[in-house]
Amino acid sequence: MSVSDRLGARSIAAGGVGGLAAYVLGYLFVYITQRGGVEEQLEAFNAIADLFGGDPIPAWQAIGWLFYNAHFVDTEIPQPLGGVQVENFIASADGLTYLYVVPPILLVIGGLAVARVAAARTPAEGAAAGALVTAGYLPLAIIGAFLFRYAVGDATVTPDLVTAVLLAGIVYPLVFGAVGGAVGGVLGGQD
Repeated sequence: MSVSDRLGARSIAAGGVGGLAAYVLGYLFVYITQRGGVEEQLEAFNAIADLFGGDPIPAWQAIGWLFYNAHFVDTEIPQPLGGVQVENFIASADGLTYLYVVPPILLVIGGLAVARVAAARTPAEGAAAGALVTAGYLPLAIIGAFLFRYAVGDATVTPDLVTAVLLAGIVYPLVFGAVGGAVGGVLGGQD
């Protein structure tokens, strides 16, 4: 039986669920661990925005920027005199570098789970099954890139759309899901 025969609808569905779970759990982890610090950082900015009649930045959106930064996706910030500054808040802050391992760990776990559901018996079968987490992760990475956009007049603070799709949505789940799947395939071969 070929790998494609073993990766049926059940495996694709499991991949979608695994990718969705990895994305949501990753965001929730960043939200829970960073909410207080983000709200504190936003207080000064939101007070100034309020003076000029602007809407405050919701903490959940700013936390989304951190979540995408954990995938090495920069946040684009418009500058007053034109142009755009790109920022990775994790790289520029002390003590946040551990957030870089959150998406890979969750995607490896998701890939391992999908390989187990697919009953993968070899590392190659497991890697193919584990990579299916992309089916759930990619759509959420695209939706999130738009959901975490903050508009100020004509300017928008947003995760970089191209790297959000390519890096966070495709490369991360393909690579780390496949790694977890390969481990699942090794474990499946020992059963």
